[in-house]
Amino acid sequence: MALTSINPATGMTIAVYEETTDHDLEEALGKSQSAFREWRQRSFPERADCLRRVAGLLHEDLAAHARLITTEMGKPILQARAEVEKCSSVLDYYATHGEAFLADEVPVGAGGGRAIVAYQPIGLVLAVMPWNYPFWQVFRAAAPALMAGNVMVLKHASNVTGCALEIERIFSAAGFPDGVFQTLRIGSSRVGPLIRDPRIRGVTLTGSTEVGRRIGEVAGRALKTCVLELGGSDPYLILKDADLDRAVALTVQGRLNNNGQSCIAVKRLIVEAPILPEFRKRYIEATEGVRMGDPLDESFSLGPLARQDLRDELHAQVITSRKQGARLLLGGTVPTGPGWYYPATVLGDVRPGMVAYEEELFGPVASIIEAGDAEDGVRIANDSRFGLGGGIFSEDRDKAVALARRIETGAVFINDFVKSHPALPFGGVKDSGFGRELGRPGIRAFTNMQTISVS
Repeated sequence: MALTSINPATGMTIAVYEETTDHDLEEALGKSQSAFREWRQRSFPERADCLRRVAGLLHEDLAAHARLITTEMGKPILQARAEVEKCSSVLDYYATHGEAFLADEVPVGAGGGRAIVAYQPIGLVLAVMPWNYPFWQVFRAAAPALMAGNVMVLKHASNVTGCALEIERIFSAAGFPDGVFQTLRIGSSRVGPLIRDPRIRGVTLTGSTEVGRRIGEVAGRALKTCVLELGGSDPYLILKDADLDRAVALTVQGRLNNNGQSCIAVKRLIVEAPILPEFRKRYIEATEGVRMGDPLDESFSLGPLARQDLRDELHAQVITSRKQGARLLLGGTVPTGPGWYYPATVLGDVRPGMVAYEEELFGPVASIIEAGDAEDGVRIANDSRFGLGGGIFSEDRDKAVALARRIETGAVFINDFVKSHPALPFGGVKDSGFGRELGRPGIRAFTNMQTISVS
């Protein structure tokens, strides 16, 4: 079976890649095992040097990497450049802090003997990664795992195979030992058997909730360590004391960034009733000002969706929501011409039971929901099967922090939209998955927390 990369701005095929054969897959896994035995013995400074060389190569070829990202999945080129720069930052972060994060610990109250807790690498980690941030998602998982002494094989989304192969080339060019990081050109049907292979010791997935359930089931039966970062329908409370200029500007940006294709995008705008008319008016005006077009042209900030089926699904969700009573305030019409573009769209009068209320809308569609007050806003925010991120806009920061503690998500950003950062633990609850990436937890996720007691 072949893997096809298609330019979403034109619908034209970029390249077709043959899948990795069973023989080559077996050879790759054997190479990973051999590499692990050597890589785990490298000192932290040696591993850090390798990570920093990768960061340097990303900077050197930033323009080419960004163009590859945009061509394969449609992200506006300025955002693609920012993505590559962010990859360099996570590599530098773990190169700087990884050794300290994994330093031996002395347990409190362990008794009369001498005891330490050591963090040891577990071995070969399988990364199953999505197309929406084709560089960042990979480096976000790889930087801490490799710094900890693990090795990794990547099963990337088929439509960004060019990015996957380029990432492997970068690791090799930076001087990583052969087999420490490898890309596998395989389809989804081969992931389950791969997880069951005894040489795979851990699995990290970023993807949809449905895929997460399947991966989690296989990993659980195989007793493999697993981190699942899944879908989200992030709520944003706009309280009546919010700075509306800031709230509008940032929620529009947070909804449309990456063409709306982000698990932590602004999705449900929960607005206190007294300011709803004014917020809605300003939000529509600001959204109307966003220009959609060729993602390689810096003058456009909204590009196409990554695949035709994704656009079709999103449009079907909008149509169904309208039939259920949601009011179309902006957009909602599939444009003619080449490419898989979808306009910035705003739905109002969204209520429980509607698709726009219950499901994740993975594209540039915002849902505006009325809340009676702040308490009602928290209730609505938590009235979701998802729990990845969310936000609160309020000038009363103490009140906002208190409300944030009651919102059932892995992250709450106040007077901003959710962003991942190397230092901040990242992940969700409920149907948004479990486990954490980034920060101190991210580098410990695929380690053996080993107790050593000496009498």
